[in-house]
Amino acid sequence: MHVIEAKGFKIPIIGLGTWTLHGRDCARLTEQAIRIGYRHIDTAQMYDNECEVGEGVRASGKRNEVMVTTKVQPTMLAPLDLERSVKESLARLRLDVIDLLLIHWPNPRVPLSETLGAMAKMRREGYARAIGVSNFTVALLDEANKLCSEPLVCNQVECHPYLDQDKVIAACRRHGMAMVAYSPVARGSVKGDKLLGRIGEVHKKTATQVCLRWLTQQGIAVIPRTSKIERLQENFTIFDFRLSDTEMKKIAGLARRGGRLVDWSYSPDWD
Repeated sequence: MHVIEAKGFKIPIIGLGTWTLHGRDCARLTEQAIRIGYRHIDTAQMYDNECEVGEGVRASGKRNEVMVTTKVQPTMLAPLDLERSVKESLARLRLDVIDLLLIHWPNPRVPLSETLGAMAKMRREGYARAIGVSNFTVALLDEANKLCSEPLVCNQVECHPYLDQDKVIAACRRHGMAMVAYSPVARGSVKGDKLLGRIGEVHKKTATQVCLRWLTQQGIAVIPRTSKIERLQENFTIFDFRLSDTEMKKIAGLARRGGRLVDWSYSPDWD
């Protein structure tokens, strides 16, 4: 299994994103992904599917091989709320420990030092094996790494060819953190991309596979979401070819203004 290591913690480079997956479908897809070879499953309190994700992980019979990520929602970042919500997440997942616990979105109304203090406590007390952040800007990454008493191992952010995230990638590397890309295939819109399609023809791969390979070849972990079992296999079969430097540069050239897909009223000021 291909992994990236950050501060001694190993993150499988391809995972299953479960946003919008619910009920039996969510449990079934989670279990099937693990059977195919996925060892990284991503959920969040906000997704309201931790029970089903946990069910799928347990049903696979491979719990000890799988890294499960969940994320604390922004309304739960005050220390007592955070601690309570993490214990509730564990109860819903019905797992012994959360492998990777992230702050889902920054919340400027709660001092970051207080939130990170509670996150560090969750790691020290054994509720989480590792901690990190999501949707953090360069400035927030700098601040968080100064404030946190425990190592922050990753920043999970939107990342795909249409969005230039070079500044955030550089900040993650500077802090020794892994970068994990959500929406790595731009919510499916890469499927019809002419450039990715042409490169795919050369390698006998789909545009989606080329896109995922472009990210993983940079050492960025990806968590594509899918509701289709056949797509699980396609997304996973990306390690049997390599993109040339020229192809990598051409794909990077797809970045454009307005390429960001995920932007809420509570989003930070993006880089």
